Amino acid sequence: MVTLLVATTGDPASINPASALLAMPGWQPTSSLQEIKSFSNQQVRLLLHDKSIVVEDDLDQRWEAATGEVVDEVIFFSKHTAVSNRPALTIHPIGVPHLREGDVPPQGGKPGWAAPPDPRMGPWLRLLKKIAHSHNLVPEFEITLEATHHGPVTSKPTMFIEIGSTEEYWERQDAAQVVALLVWEGLGLGGGASVGNWSSANDKRKVLLGIGGGHYAPRHMDIVLKDGVWVAHLLSGYSLPMEDPNQTKIDTNTKDIGGTWRESIKAAYEATKSAFPGGEILAHLDHKSFKSWQKNAITGFLGEQNIKIGKPNDFN
Repeated sequence: MVTLLVATTGDPASINPASALLAMPGWQPTSSLQEIKSFSNQQVRLLLHDKSIVVEDDLDQRWEAATGEVVDEVIFFSKHTAVSNRPALTIHPIGVPHLREGDVPPQGGKPGWAAPPDPRMGPWLRLLKKIAHSHNLVPEFEITLEATHHGPVTSKPTMFIEIGSTEEYWERQDAAQVVALLVWEGLGLGGGASVGNWSSANDKRKVLLGIGGGHYAPRHMDIVLKDGVWVAHLLSGYSLPMEDPNQTKIDTNTKDIGGTWRESIKAAYEATKSAFPGGEILAHLDHKSFKSWQKNAITGFLGEQNIKIGKPNDFN
């Protein structure tokens, strides 16, 4: 089983962490995938390509077909953009589960798809915060999760690690070094135990599936920063399109509410189940982000799907 790390040469926030990682001991050039350069270190493979990070689909399957190695997870390095221009280091799952067949995804992926979320995300967010503190990047940089969004298409557990939010910060070598150290320590390349292995999790089996809220998921984040919490997909409001035929009615029949919110929840839940075998998946709602008719519809649908709802204390 191998971990694929993926970077693109055209993005400083992608190639700089990859270069910092390659400067650490143990890397060897290995068999390339078409025109994509690749390097090997223990059970980790680092791939460098020249395209946009969100368009090289199915790298996990292509690597397996070319090498015979089974891919366990895929981790991408990328830049992050934000209207605020706030410096940030972010981690997030990927997918566009709310898009309909025929929609053109603006940043890769395919309509209705959500990649299995990498179980390491929660433990790595906490580790990233620790490493960023020790390298004096906090409080200048915000350390945060982002909601599920964009491509490329993968079928193995996947996460993005991003540096934001403007060119000045994308090029920061200290930020690149922190991301490289996160991966070095997180994958146990320095000889220590790797961090965030779901297969070795024992008593803590509760997994947060975030529903609602803004792109940076603050109410979900508050829970995920606690030790022992696992995080999966985070569906912000824009991934839950809901069309109420009559917003004045309090008891709108759930079946009357249009939009792809049901499909989005189902795709995220199914992908989460595949990434966390044996896990207890609890939907955590950002209640304040919903109108009452939306909250009623979502909680009703979760009940129909036998998806449990968790309160903050349920994750302790």
